[in-house]
Formats: sequence, C-alpha cells, structure tokens
Amino acid sequence: MQYKLLGRTGLRVSELFLGMMRFGHQTDPAEARKIVDLYAEAGGNVLDTADYYDLGGSELVTGQAIEGRRDRFVLASKYTLSRDASDPNAAGNHRKNLTLALEQSLQRLGTDYLDLYWVHLWDRHTPIEETMRALDDAVRAGKVLYVGISDAPAWVVARGNTLAEWRGWTPFAGLQVPYSLLNRDIERELLPMAESLGLSVAAWATLAHGSLAGRSDAAPDSPEGKVIEAVREVAAKVGATPSQVAIAWTMAKSSSVHPILGATRVESLRDNLGALDVQLPPDAIARLEAATGFVRGFPSDFIEGALPEVLGTSHLP
Repeated sequence: MQYKLLGRTGLRVSELFLGMMRFGHQTDPAEARKIVDLYAEAGGNVLDTADYYDLGGSELVTGQAIEGRRDRFVLASKYTLSRDASDPNAAGNHRKNLTLALEQSLQRLGTDYLDLYWVHLWDRHTPIEETMRALDDAVRAGKVLYVGISDAPAWVVARGNTLAEWRGWTPFAGLQVPYSLLNRDIERELLPMAESLGLSVAAWATLAHGSLAGRSDAAPDSPEGKVIEAVREVAAKVGATPSQVAIAWTMAKSSSVHPILGATRVESLRDNLGALDVQLPPDAIARLEAATGFVRGFPSDFIEGALPEVLGTSHLP
C-alpha cells in the first residue's frame, strides 16, 4: 500500500480506504476486528464510517475494532442525516446538528477527536457559509482535524472552499462520491473540480453494489450486462478477479481517486486488496470504457469541439 496526501494537507492517507457502513447489522465486532486487522496489515490507515450507518451501530463497532490503537488510523465519520425523525433540528448541515452529531459520534467511537469529518449530503436549506464556519469552529476546538464533503454539487463544493480561502476557514480536503464503470457521472463536473482544487476523491460503490463483482442478473445484451462482460474479459486477460479490475480502473482513471472498500467479510477484503497489484494496459482501459458508452455531455464536449474556433489551429492539446 502506498500513501498520498489528503487534499492540500500534510496528512498521509492510504491508496485504499476501508468503508464501515455494514459494520453493526451485517458485520459483528469479532469479524469487524479481523477485517480491520487485515486492512492494517496491508498498510491501510483510513476508516470511514458515519453516524447514520446502522443508526450509530457502525461507529460503536468501529470504535471497538480500533480500541487500543486508535491513533494509528485516520478515523473519519459523517453527519447530516437524521438522528431523530421527530426532531426537525436533528438533521441537516446547520450548526446545531453538527455540534450534537459530532459529540455523539465521538462518544460512540471512544475518541476525543476525528481525523476527518465529512458533510454527508448537501442540505439546500442551510447556507454553505454556516456549514463552513461551524466546521472550522470544530477544527479550532480540536475535535476535528480535517473536513470533507460527500454527495454535493460541484458548485457547492467550489463555493465552500472559496469562502474558506477568503475568510481563513478550514477548506474541504476531500470529496466523497459514487464512482464505477457503471456510474461515471462524476467525470462531468465533480472529478475535474476536485482535481483542479486539489481534493482527494473517496469513491464509494466502486463495484456498483456487487454488480461488477459478478453478483448481477443483468441480461448479457443490456447496458449493464455489456460492461460486466467487458470486466470479465479484462480480468481473464490480466489474471485478476472482476472486483480487482473494477477497483483498479477507478485508480487508473485519476490519481486523486481513493476507492472505498466496503467489505463485510475478510475473504472479500482480501480479494479487493489485490486491486493494488493490477496494472491495466491502455487497451484494457479502452475496452472497459468503450463498453460503458459514457459521454460527458454539455458543456465539456461542446467546449472541446469548439477549441479550434476559440483558440485557433495552433492551440495546445
């Protein structure tokens, strides 16, 4: 496992993150500790959970799994989603929910600080100014070291970091989004934005909820079935499993991407970790991407096509 810097910070994070979403209701404490042990032995150091996962159960199991070695990990959690459906202020990205959600997460995880605190989802009712200032206050209080945002429009992320730059607040260091051969939407706006702003990209659902690992009943001639077949072909060619190929492709696409491995069993994590040893040749990448039929659409394709008219025939590539 190699390491990269988290965004434009000095924090070292491993190439692959470990997702804890299934810890609790699907993975008991004993199996969870084995999974974390294997991940740590491979050099992984980022554990990603959220207060909403198993209604706090994931954080409890995660805390138990790292007891006695907490500082060896980059521990990440999230807030936004409702903690109490009957309380309108127990959800959202406003200061009150952030403050209470953070305290509860710290208690369940058995720690006095989080290395990385994610905004779980864009809340259109809370001004981004309020969220950025509240996050910065948590950093200044020593309860959070770095912040990131998940599942938000590119313009929201860019505005938040611009405000942080202007006002001396803590900027987002990371972006968490879905990304796989069956869902390349982030290539339109979010991934270019993240690369431009220097954000690390934590990619979830890289196996498309198991479809790219072979757990799909899609018809062979369907769009999904064609991608799955391409993954199988490439896997056979390079001597890897379909899961490893699908994960390796996300890293080959951009050096900013850190796939989140959402393992619920030791065996599946061991297989996924093998993606680190997969080198996809250019023709394999081309085969995979051709099967997706993905187009960036407007404005990217329009601007690219208009370059000769805008810049002349001698413009840079």
